[in-house]
Amino acid sequence: MTLSERTVTTTAKILPHPLNAWYVAAWDHELTTKKPIARTIANKPLAMYRTKDGRAVALADACWHRLAPLSKGKLVGNDGIQCPYHGLEYNSAGRCMKMPAQETLNPSAAVNSYPVVEAHRFVWVWLGDPTLADPTKVPDMHQMSHPEWAGDGRTISAECNYQLVLDNLMDLTHEEFVHSSSIGQDELSESEFIVTHTEDSVTVTRWMHNIDAPPFWQKNMNDKFPGFEGKVDRWQIIHYYYPSTICIDVGVAKAGTGAPEGDRSQGVNGYVMNTITPDSDRSSHYFWAFMRNYRLESQTITTQLRDGVSGVFKEDEEMLTAQQDAIDANTDYEFYNLNIDAGGMWVRRILEEALAKEGRLDIPTTFPRSAREV
Repeated sequence: MTLSERTVTTTAKILPHPLNAWYVAAWDHELTTKKPIARTIANKPLAMYRTKDGRAVALADACWHRLAPLSKGKLVGNDGIQCPYHGLEYNSAGRCMKMPAQETLNPSAAVNSYPVVEAHRFVWVWLGDPTLADPTKVPDMHQMSHPEWAGDGRTISAECNYQLVLDNLMDLTHEEFVHSSSIGQDELSESEFIVTHTEDSVTVTRWMHNIDAPPFWQKNMNDKFPGFEGKVDRWQIIHYYYPSTICIDVGVAKAGTGAPEGDRSQGVNGYVMNTITPDSDRSSHYFWAFMRNYRLESQTITTQLRDGVSGVFKEDEEMLTAQQDAIDANTDYEFYNLNIDAGGMWVRRILEEALAKEGRLDIPTTFPRSAREV
């Protein structure tokens, strides 16, 4: 019996956030050498800034002395930050280097300093065991800074648990109903899809052949091929990377011109770049961008695409907020999973196994080893 023939349940319980993982804490342009910013990641308040030589820093946002927020202080010296309450100064490693009215420093005076990596126009932070913070484990988002791609994005303050955003992005059949005026169409839920996975990634592949292009993609085809009319082949290839990055290869091409076989020259190709960082148990920082590999010179197209996708994501934001409110009101409810949830189920399994390795999950896994073993 397959998932399409029977529903299975999984708990709606909010799971902890894995800590041995890279999370985006900010766009690279958000951090400056002028003043610190405050950012909460997985329930941990951080004070973030750049040293005089431009290096990104993430410290616990609570002074050793009286827990005053360092993010409200000022930057001092080449790499330091001063507490706004009593003037204690810390270096970028979190060690207190100066105390007011005394020369002797208490050797315990320090705050946590977290590993930071800059990649793909983002600043990533590691909140778990620092000895495991391998920079090569930063998820692949190379389209964000590759010269053959152009685009822009924004940040959404999503009032929901980050796992709900992952569910949303792993099953795009919701576009048919939530985004009917832009990217939705009947063929989304009618088409077949394939789910594959590794220990830390999941891929969902869907092709729709010889269909009408929805409004969003019709406009993009006309941007590249003025006056285009006719049927298209449409693709959605969703790539999830642990813990919470999802890059979606999307596009359409003139039907029958070889796109499924790899020739996309008669079409338009975009990448929807998403990385979702838990803020609290019911709120998230949702960093996204839409990148394209055509008409790279046009800032007008970049702006139009960014603003158009912003409108689409606003519809998602409203739905996810309402879903979180319903979860809060029905704390013992169990989700029912359909065949379309297979990709999201694998994502949740990867998260559960990561939490189990950290010793922070003591319940049995809620999913079968294979999406077909139910």
